[in-house]
Amino acid sequence: MAPSTINTRIIKAQSGLSDCHRSSSILLITLPLTFPLITNLGFDPIWFGVICIKLIEIGLVTPPVGVNCYIVSAATNVPLTDVFRGTGMMLLMEVITLIILLLFPVLSTWLPSLMIG
Repeated sequence: MAPSTINTRIIKAQSGLSDCHRSSSILLITLPLTFPLITNLGFDPIWFGVICIKLIEIGLVTPPVGVNCYIVSAATNVPLTDVFRGTGMMLLMEVITLIILLLFPVLSTWLPSLMIG
């Protein structure tokens, strides 16, 4: 199987998990399994970490879990449906950012490469 196919499947699985589980649980369960696989396939570990965090950020504001939205709703006494509607544009921008980082991995590794040398 091609490395890009495996990478795509891992991203789809993490995306699905981030919609229905807490972020810390997802990282603790998936990273020990996926990180060695990704590094053995030749993908940059920093890039993979950035992608994982982006997927979790998206999961934190999408229903049904949307932990951040529940917190905002409780703190401001705004109905939850209004909070979820209000996150639409931010969610769109997060998805666009994720797509850009997937297409151009150098964007997520450029600054760390300057610091590492």
